[in-house]
Amino acid sequence: MFKLWYNQMMKKNIFVSIFISLVTLLLLAPSVMAARPVAGDTTTKPLGIDVSWPQCGKQLPTNHAFGIVGVNGGLATTTNPCLKDQLVWAKKSIGGTVQDKIQLYVNTANPGGLNTASWPKNNIDPADTSVSNPYGVCDGKDTLPCAWQYGWNRALEDVRDRFQPAATQAIVSTSPASYIWWLDVETENTWKLSGTSFDYESNTAVLEGMTAYFKTVNGRVGIYATGSQWAQIVGNAVGPNSNLIGLNNWRPGGASLSTAKQACSATPLTTGGNVVLTQFISKGLDYNYSCV
Repeated sequence: MFKLWYNQMMKKNIFVSIFISLVTLLLLAPSVMAARPVAGDTTTKPLGIDVSWPQCGKQLPTNHAFGIVGVNGGLATTTNPCLKDQLVWAKKSIGGTVQDKIQLYVNTANPGGLNTASWPKNNIDPADTSVSNPYGVCDGKDTLPCAWQYGWNRALEDVRDRFQPAATQAIVSTSPASYIWWLDVETENTWKLSGTSFDYESNTAVLEGMTAYFKTVNGRVGIYATGSQWAQIVGNAVGPNSNLIGLNNWRPGGASLSTAKQACSATPLTTGGNVVLTQFISKGLDYNYSCV
């Protein structure tokens, strides 16, 4: 009798244990869910990724919060051959931050003084429009009016000849007003870097010309650069009336998420600007952290 009673109690205890375990799991479930990343939480928010021609043909992650796609193929006068495919990839961004799911960046440069077919001869842009140039008349020489016109012309081509055809194929908005256009300002491209006042002013004029065109088509504009490279390229030539004043910043932030977060506190490149994005490299890809 005792053995029978004992076996029955053991069976009951097994069922009781299972029941208690299930109840415990249900009670703990809210805590487990709360530990998952929450949009807007500065410690767990999802990350964006930026890509361009070096990533052509490579398999890209599919859990990106937002995608920043390079319009050019490394130079300001070239086109990213994978622009359409990468726009399709960016369109699949999962969100989770305040950042736009699709963003764009363009290469910048200033070949002033070089014998290049891309250097403007006058104030007529590639759309055959006579442009009101704040620096005056471009005569084809290495002057501030021609530097500004060069920037305007490159931005126009970035929108009309590069981005819009690819956007049509990718089935995303072709309106430049739908995006932020980051000016990628790096010393790897051609710049006037002798450090003279004219060089700084000329480089600044190029960036102002690009900014002017993007703003004319209602695009938002931001600046990507390190503080040191920005100083080498524009020096102190950005005046208080420049259209570069107040632009948001996207800043390189080292090789880890931790250093990228720290870069959110970097001094803005121009007065009134804000650092809203930082970048870090991990396993061969550029990841981006939203500072806001």
